[in-house]
Amino acid sequence: MARRSLRSVQLAVVATAAISLPAVDAATNVAQAKVDGPEVSWRFSTWGKRRAFTEGPELMVKRLAEETGGKFTMKIFYGETLSKSKEQLDGLKINAFDAATFCNFYSPGKNPAFMVFSLPFLPLADFKVSAYVRNKLYQHPALKADMDRWNAIAYMSTLLPQYEFLGKGKPPLKLEDWKGMRVRAGGGIGDAMVKLGATKMTVTAVEIYTTMQRGALDAVSLPFTYAHQSYKTPEISTWFTSNLAPGTSDCPIVFNKTSYNKLPPQYKKLLEDLRPEINEVYFKVYDAADKKNLPMFEKKLQKITYSEAELERFQKVAGKPVWDEWVAKNKDQFDAQGVLDAVFTLAKEAKQ
Repeated sequence: MARRSLRSVQLAVVATAAISLPAVDAATNVAQAKVDGPEVSWRFSTWGKRRAFTEGPELMVKRLAEETGGKFTMKIFYGETLSKSKEQLDGLKINAFDAATFCNFYSPGKNPAFMVFSLPFLPLADFKVSAYVRNKLYQHPALKADMDRWNAIAYMSTLLPQYEFLGKGKPPLKLEDWKGMRVRAGGGIGDAMVKLGATKMTVTAVEIYTTMQRGALDAVSLPFTYAHQSYKTPEISTWFTSNLAPGTSDCPIVFNKTSYNKLPPQYKKLLEDLRPEINEVYFKVYDAADKKNLPMFEKKLQKITYSEAELERFQKVAGKPVWDEWVAKNKDQFDAQGVLDAVFTLAKEAKQ
């Protein structure tokens, strides 16, 4: 997905959605430690400020200290203190820190198999299905090879929400209505909109409001709903898509392989056991944002809900051609078709 899309993630601080995670007094927890082990101190690298995106690592910090009586500690370094956001994988490779977040679309060439998550109209509209598919797909040999090149291990996804469009003017009630529209959409979503006859425009997140206000832009895609609210697109829009789910991207939590391999078995197991809790945090913070924002959207804007038949047309016309191009582009680097097929297999598995 386009680099500008990440700015919507970086700057969208969802105060109302964020779960308050109190600081841990390790000394008071020693007697209650459930997992005994050696003293371990990890450094976690990320960018921006604390927000919904970072509530997973924040919970991990808290729970590791609690479960080990303060013996396994981790400190999160915000604001690119340890590494620039586009160089997180490079930092892991040289053992500059122990854990980090990175986004697949920051440097596509560094993680080509991970770019499958940025393809449009994948069957990931359901949030829990999306979580299942992402975290399971990390075990695919091609995605593991991506991480191996950087001395990294993918721990779990931060579950960025699906994007949706807000716009003004004639609402796109069917597939054909997108033809000729000027849209702000990057990566796989942008490629999909071009297939529909739209014009893809390069507009940074901070330029969205003024560009749309002066009539040079018809529609904008951002993570729904919190990023739209953060960039005030509802103020200048007349409609929104509620279930198009054109795509998203992936920004996983990753561990330095050297640091992870040094952990005793009980600490590795603890990290595995914490995954469901961290998943639940992401479900809660993004859901809280939607519960706050969606009623405001529905009150002010026309809500567009596409039928299942129309969504299938979107996938056929604007999804599959982009998938096929991605497979053809990457087939000589890794089993691109196998990775794409795995997305659909896992999505069906998640619904069973």
